[in-house]
Amino acid sequence: MDPQHLALLLAAGFGAGLCNAIAGGGSLLTFPALLAIGLPPVPATVTNAVSVWPGYAGNAFALRGHLAGFRPVLPRLVAIAAVGAVGGTVALLAAPPEVFTALVPYLILSATALFACQPLITRRLAARGGGPSTPLLYAGVFIGGVYGAYFNGGMGIVFLTALALGIDAVIGRLNGLKALLALTTGTAAMLSVSIFGPVDWLAVLILAPACLLGGFAGARLADRLRPIVFRVVVIAFGTAAGAAMLLT
Repeated sequence: MDPQHLALLLAAGFGAGLCNAIAGGGSLLTFPALLAIGLPPVPATVTNAVSVWPGYAGNAFALRGHLAGFRPVLPRLVAIAAVGAVGGTVALLAAPPEVFTALVPYLILSATALFACQPLITRRLAARGGGPSTPLLYAGVFIGGVYGAYFNGGMGIVFLTALALGIDAVIGRLNGLKALLALTTGTAAMLSVSIFGPVDWLAVLILAPACLLGGFAGARLADRLRPIVFRVVVIAFGTAAGAAMLLT
C-alpha cells in the first residue's frame, strides 16, 4: 500500500471515529475511502463492515445503562435484527457484484440525505404523538438489520426511527437500544463476511485502530465541539462520493 493510500485510510478512519462519537455517519467517510484506494464496491463494503465493528461494540457498551427499561422486548428485537442482518449479508454476497455496484451511488446519496435530515427526524420523533405500533417496530427493526448488513451507512437512523414508532420512550433512552441493535447487525455482518466475504485485511488493520482512536478523541471532544462541523464534512464527502460514482 502506497503512502497516499495509507494516509487516506488513517484520516478516514480517525474522522469516522470522531463522527460516530459526535454525530454518527462515519461509514460515509470510510466506505468512499476504500473505494478511492481501488477496492471494488463489494470488497469495500465487507472490509468496512469489519473495520467499524469495534465502534459499534464500544458505543453499545457505553450506553448499556439505557437498556434497563427494555428488558422484556430485548430478545425479540435482537433476534429480528439478527435475522434481517443475515438476509442482508446473503443478498450482498450472493447477488451479482454488478447489482451492488449499480446501487452504491444511490445508497451513498440516500444515506447522506438521511444523515443530513437526522436532527430533524430526531426532533420530530421526540415530539411525535400517538401510541406505539408493534408491527411498525418489528418491520422497522427487520429492515434496519437488512439495510445495515447490506450497506450500513445511516443504519442507526433507520433503527432509531423504527424504535421511536414502536416504543413509547424518549429518544435519549432509545439510543441505547439502537446501539445494541446496531451492534447485533454489525456482529452478524462482520462474522459472515469475515468467513465468506472478500475482506481486505490490510485495510482493516489500518482502519480499525484509526476508528478506535477517533472514537476516543470524539468522546473527549463531544462536549466542546459543535457537531454541525463534522456533519457538514460528512454530508459534503458523501454527496461528492455518490455524485462522482454516478458520473463515472
